[in-house]
Amino acid sequence: MSETSANHWVMDYETLSNCFIAVFEHYKTTEKRIFIVHKITNHLPELIKFLENNIRNDEWHISYNGLAFDSQITEYLIREKDIILESSAEDVAMAIYAKAQAIIEKQNRHEFNEFSEKDLHINQIDVFKLNHWDNPAKRSSLKWIQFSMDWKNLQEMPIHHSTNIRTAKEINTIIDYCINDVQSTKHILHLSKEQVNLRNTLSTEYNLLLHSASEPRISKELFLLFLSKLTGIRKYDLKQLRTHRDRIKVSDILLPYIRFTRPEFQKLHDAYKNLIINPNNIKGAFKYTLKHKDVETVYGLGGLHGAATSGIYEAKDGMIIMTSDVTSFYPNLAIRNQWAPAHLPKKIFCEQYEWFFNERKKIPKKDPKNYVYKIILNSTYGLSIDVNSFLYDPQFGMQITINGQLLLSMLYEMLSEGIPNSIPIMQNTDGVEMMIPMEYKEKYLEICAEWEKITLLQLEHDEYSKMVIGDVNNYIAMFTDGRKPKCKGRFEFENLPLHKNKSNLIIRKALYEYFVNDKMPEQTLQENKNIFDYCSGVKIKGDWKFQQTCNDKGVITYEDLQQTIRYFITKGGCKIIKVNKSDGREIQLEAGQWMQKVYNEAIPMAWEDYEIDESYYLKYIYKELANISPRKIQLTLF
Repeated sequence: MSETSANHWVMDYETLSNCFIAVFEHYKTTEKRIFIVHKITNHLPELIKFLENNIRNDEWHISYNGLAFDSQITEYLIREKDIILESSAEDVAMAIYAKAQAIIEKQNRHEFNEFSEKDLHINQIDVFKLNHWDNPAKRSSLKWIQFSMDWKNLQEMPIHHSTNIRTAKEINTIIDYCINDVQSTKHILHLSKEQVNLRNTLSTEYNLLLHSASEPRISKELFLLFLSKLTGIRKYDLKQLRTHRDRIKVSDILLPYIRFTRPEFQKLHDAYKNLIINPNNIKGAFKYTLKHKDVETVYGLGGLHGAATSGIYEAKDGMIIMTSDVTSFYPNLAIRNQWAPAHLPKKIFCEQYEWFFNERKKIPKKDPKNYVYKIILNSTYGLSIDVNSFLYDPQFGMQITINGQLLLSMLYEMLSEGIPNSIPIMQNTDGVEMMIPMEYKEKYLEICAEWEKITLLQLEHDEYSKMVIGDVNNYIAMFTDGRKPKCKGRFEFENLPLHKNKSNLIIRKALYEYFVNDKMPEQTLQENKNIFDYCSGVKIKGDWKFQQTCNDKGVITYEDLQQTIRYFITKGGCKIIKVNKSDGREIQLEAGQWMQKVYNEAIPMAWEDYEIDESYYLKYIYKELANISPRKIQLTLF
């Protein structure tokens, strides 16, 4: 997308049984173009002229899930313009509706779009695809992303698509809804500006269509391009390559220098040696729990996770907390051990993979190419276990993760056994945290250097002054040099990815203030007047619906709600329940005394008018504090 072009348009379509609405808003200004195709008003000639002007001037369309839907409608209109311009507005609206339903049915059958991205007349940026919100683990509707970015209006389509539209009032209702979606998509575009610019640069530099590409797809396409040039194999032919396996005998892929001295680690090693994996059923296929110095670590086929008992761990009384991470752990495991998917030339693959690693080190972190190479390095493992990827070889993936767990466990054992009075705190995929006597810091680093010599890998070290641990995935770590603390899991509250659930952010903020700044939760709540921090977001699907029950002076009313809602806990609210549409079962969204107020449309009020029930939020804050224990833990040395 060229920034020098006169216009690019954020857009959205609404297709109803006898009405078609198209809304476009300039990506930088508030200029709008609204087109209606209905028997009351027919803007079809103007719409076709607008689309032709887009093509002529290389004006792009920006959308949410537009590649799969809106662009398909656009292409249909462009290709069939001669026929539809001769038809009545009602016939055209009905034809577009039929086309829209056919597109949706095609997607439900998991079939490819009728028109591929490269065949579209108008270039596209799809912020849904770009952010990888089509991935099952991140799947997010526009309504959910609106909740995540505190959008002013979470309204869902107020009129069902099968409705026969009869009045101008109905049309205006649909237009207002469509404008809201367009403006929220535009906001997502601005939040994604750096990602958009990066993809534009890559698309131009490598002559690839990456404007709406997710990070894994960028990795796949660039790796494919580089390997094709090096091997002389056409990209199309490389894309067909895979290594399919019926079984993986783990003893055949373990590194020969893995050694343990403690019996609990030796048993772990033996468990992997005796393991045979079905590559078609990897998820949850192996789980092993090891206990060492009262810390339980869980192993699987993807990574290890272990943490000491929840609590507060402080570097004091002559103790320090060391944290050590393996530099680019998974990529370097493959590079140093010359591993490659079996169907690719090993030497070329490894040299190219190492080239990405070495080039990245030369480039400043602010340079977009540093980020590109990081994507390629980190995505390769995931692509090796993705049957849709030309890098697919599950044995290559298992070599990385299983050996990675055992090598990290070697480091864990070497440090734990080699340093008197050492206290393991955490082990998690690519690093360890350990409390040790201050006088053994040099010894700690010597053991790490010994491990680096054995493995040919590199460790990066840091020191924490304090760790607040809920569990292995939820903690706050404070650095000795005063840097901003690291927050993970339910302690994260800044710059959360938009697909993640940010409900009741005030709880996370209050916990942070308590543990980091010694501020009491009541004070944090008193000072925080951001209503969105008190809001929860929920979504429902399947055979369920949300229903609101209100009691106004003895008069009870019931109201069905939309599928995604935003609400906060208030002293004067209603009850929101989930109702099963088949058998009538009811489940309270917030059990007990708590009352809720739906806040889909964010109308600002004086703070006291929200009637926030602070006791609800304090209850959950103090519940978390009780789980962790606010008292300073007196650690008993082993």
